[in-house]
Amino acid sequence: MGLTDKIYAHLPQRGQDVAASAFGLYRHWLRSGPGYGDLVHGYRDRDSWPLDRFNAYQAEKLKILLGNAADHIPYYRRTWSDKEKAAARAGRLSELPLLSKDPIRSDPQDFARDDVRPLLRYRFLTSGSTGTPISTLWTAREARDARALREARSANWAGTSFSEGRATFSGRIVVPDANSSGPFHRYNRVENQIYFSAFHLSRENADQYVEALWRHGTQWLTGYAMSYYLLARHILDRNLSVPALKAVVTTSEKLTPSMRSVMERAYGCRVFEEYGTVENAVFASECAHQRLHLSPDAGVVEILRPDGRACDPGEAGEVVATGFVRQYQPFIRYRVGDLASWDPQPCACGRSMPVLKEVVGRIEDVVVGPDGRQMVRFHGIFIGQDNVVEGQIIQEALDRIRVKVVPAAAFGPTDAADIERRVRQRLGEVAVIVEAVESIPRSANGKFKAVVSLMKASD
Repeated sequence: MGLTDKIYAHLPQRGQDVAASAFGLYRHWLRSGPGYGDLVHGYRDRDSWPLDRFNAYQAEKLKILLGNAADHIPYYRRTWSDKEKAAARAGRLSELPLLSKDPIRSDPQDFARDDVRPLLRYRFLTSGSTGTPISTLWTAREARDARALREARSANWAGTSFSEGRATFSGRIVVPDANSSGPFHRYNRVENQIYFSAFHLSRENADQYVEALWRHGTQWLTGYAMSYYLLARHILDRNLSVPALKAVVTTSEKLTPSMRSVMERAYGCRVFEEYGTVENAVFASECAHQRLHLSPDAGVVEILRPDGRACDPGEAGEVVATGFVRQYQPFIRYRVGDLASWDPQPCACGRSMPVLKEVVGRIEDVVVGPDGRQMVRFHGIFIGQDNVVEGQIIQEALDRIRVKVVPAAAFGPTDAADIERRVRQRLGEVAVIVEAVESIPRSANGKFKAVVSLMKASD
């Protein structure tokens, strides 16, 4: 836990609301500051482009991006052969090697351009859904570009905007006290945004979540798909009434048809799926016809077979992405870790952007607390754990959690104690077993589940 988190945890509720608003002010400037409006208009203007114009745009962007990588990014300059560097400068993406997560975890700075010295640089951590988080480096313009993309292609397509009041489920420890009796949110007054706690969801607490929506005039919801689904089940079970909402935009986990149906009944509005990564290597969003469109002006996405050849339409393969949003620390032919397939059918919305038929592998097991609360994205306990190479959470019983870690050389009792503390901060008084292992078993596609439940969640 960083110093800022420790200070936040010791503030009274009102102080935490002030801290949330101060954080919101900073994030609002970072993501919606100078140049943001032009970036939004750019994405909106390109919505109607034909596919050949997108292809030409990609070719131009690739040649610049890959040339800079070959000449100015230490990792690529050192590891690419002379032949691969020549291909990069010519914009021939398919001739370059695939990039795994491990080199980035080892040295994020090795992927940053050495000919650029941004006045301000920002670091964001991935959620670590396949183990230990990755540190991503951003400039302010890149943060605004990423928000502009979500505004134009996600919020706007859903009929709303980030300028309107919203509620958010994410992996932040919003309410530090695992045994809190509520409220289970903090309020960012600057952006009229509710930060919901993903770690206190239960049937008994659902009314407090709904009351916050009414109190703050929330107009739309965005964030973890599974958290909103769990809340929706509690709303229907308790026959709670929610305010009129424009849309729900889900992130981070795969949205299934049954989840969508439950959520639309509970929230009384359309539900839209968004697919992306913290690394901003890939971005897809759902139109009004429930088709998941990839944004070609945000990067190039390949869906590949194990032998490296491109998959046919409808054939599931590995997602490999080269993003355009982040030019300072670009990930080229990055193995995202998901499986997906292309949908060859044109969309009735008229957009020529490619359509993803299915994205596989983003539903995680739910961790259930002794008091019945249900939590997702629990692997966030590994964020900031520098001495953990990889980690896995296994719920063996309501009151027993096993944490498997592949330790770095410096891992010691202090690290294990911190992991135990983090688990109990989310769950309360449970038994926590921290187990050091040499490796965590992978599935056939090279991934392991960061969260595993050995229990059957009750319906």
